[in-house]
Amino acid sequence: MKNVELWLPQQTPTERVTLRADGEVLAPLPDGRRHWVHHGSSISHCLEADGPTGTWPVVAASLGEVEVINLSQAGRQAGRQAGRQAGRQAGNDMLDPHVARTIRDMPADLISLKVGINIVALATFRLRTFGPAVHGFLDTVRDGHPDTPLLLMSPVSCPALDVTPGPTTMGPDGKITALGDPADVARGALSLNVVRDELARIVAARRARDSHLHYLDGRDLLGPHEAHDLADGLHPTAAAYRRMGKRFAAHAFADDGPFR
Repeated sequence: MKNVELWLPQQTPTERVTLRADGEVLAPLPDGRRHWVHHGSSISHCLEADGPTGTWPVVAASLGEVEVINLSQAGRQAGRQAGRQAGRQAGNDMLDPHVARTIRDMPADLISLKVGINIVALATFRLRTFGPAVHGFLDTVRDGHPDTPLLLMSPVSCPALDVTPGPTTMGPDGKITALGDPADVARGALSLNVVRDELARIVAARRARDSHLHYLDGRDLLGPHEAHDLADGLHPTAAAYRRMGKRFAAHAFADDGPFR
C-alpha cells in the first residue's frame, strides 16, 4: 500500500478526463498532516515556478510536513487571441469578501494571507479604505476560525512600487513601471511601504485580543537586494520561489514560529 498524490500543472488550466490504475484504488487514510490554507496573488500562485511542487507554498509545506491548500489565483489570462499571447487581467488578490467566506468555511489548522501587491499595482484602495477592508476580511475569517494560527504577510520587494504608488504598466523592456506620484502618498495613495506599515499596525492592534494573529514582512522572503530575481520587475524566478519557500518554512515552522 502507498499513497499517491497527483500534482496538476500550476501554469495552465487543466481538465481531468479520466484516471486509470492497474490495481484497486482506495481513498487515502488520514496521514496526520495539518491543513494549511493560503491565499495570495500571482506571486503565491507561482506561474513562473518550474513545476507544481516548485511553488513557494508547496516547498514550505513539504519542509513543514503540512498539507497546503493554495487559494491564490494569478491574473494572467491563458490562451491566445488573434495569434498573440493574451494580456494580463486584473489582479485577483483584492480582499474580496467571497474569498474570506470561503476560508471561513474551510477546514484549516493554519491560515496565511499575503496582501497588498495587486491592490497597489491597480490602485484600487486608498489608505482610508484599505485598513477597514483588511479588518473586515480578518473578521470574516475569524468567524469560522477564531483561534487558528493566522499569519498576515505583506508583499515581497518590488522596487517599482516600494515607494511609488500604482497603477502600473509594462514598459517596453517588459518590466513593470509605476505610473503614480510618490507625492500622492501624503494624500492617501498606497505604495508597498505604506501597505507594509499599515498591515503591521493592524496586526499589532488586533493582537491585544487575538494572540494567534501574526505578521510577516514579505521582504523577509524576497528582499530589495534580490531585485535581479524579478524577471519582469514583479514576479520571482523559479529559483527565487524555491528560496522563498525555504525562508517561509524556516520562519513559520520554527520552534517559536507562528505555525510551530
